[in-house]
Amino acid sequence: MAGFHTKTFLKHDDYMTPKYAWEHIEQYIPKDKVIWEAFMGDGNSGQYLRDLGYDVIHDNDDFFESDKGEVIISNPPFSDKNKTLTRLKLLDKPFIILLPQPAINTTAIRELFGDTLQLIIPRKRIQFIKNGTETTNKCNFDCYYYCYKMDLPRDIIWLT
Repeated sequence: MAGFHTKTFLKHDDYMTPKYAWEHIEQYIPKDKVIWEAFMGDGNSGQYLRDLGYDVIHDNDDFFESDKGEVIISNPPFSDKNKTLTRLKLLDKPFIILLPQPAINTTAIRELFGDTLQLIIPRKRIQFIKNGTETTNKCNFDCYYYCYKMDLPRDIIWLT
């Protein structure tokens, strides 16, 4: 199985979000809005959000060509991070997306969102799913939930 080393990760940008990653932030996702899980992946992420009681649009439409839902909740491909951030700014919808921690220091984040982003920081590293199996203790980098227009109670939320 491929590891999370930077070069390998870029070649294999198909790591899926485990259900617990969405459960950990459930209290910050609005129940009264239609959620767009904008990246299909293996199809499970949308179902995980539905299992938590959300009204979710999760289909195989191209994120860069579509505009759905009221709030975007997703784990986009990290290799398309800048393209995704540019599209999110253009859509100007509330979102929570999972990205590697170093993304906070990128020019793209700074120029597109300035100080309008809020962060939710997980207690532990998220162990993503590759080929149906959790990559236990193989993820060697931290990810944050990058939030925009979510009206969180604080700009930085540390999950416990």
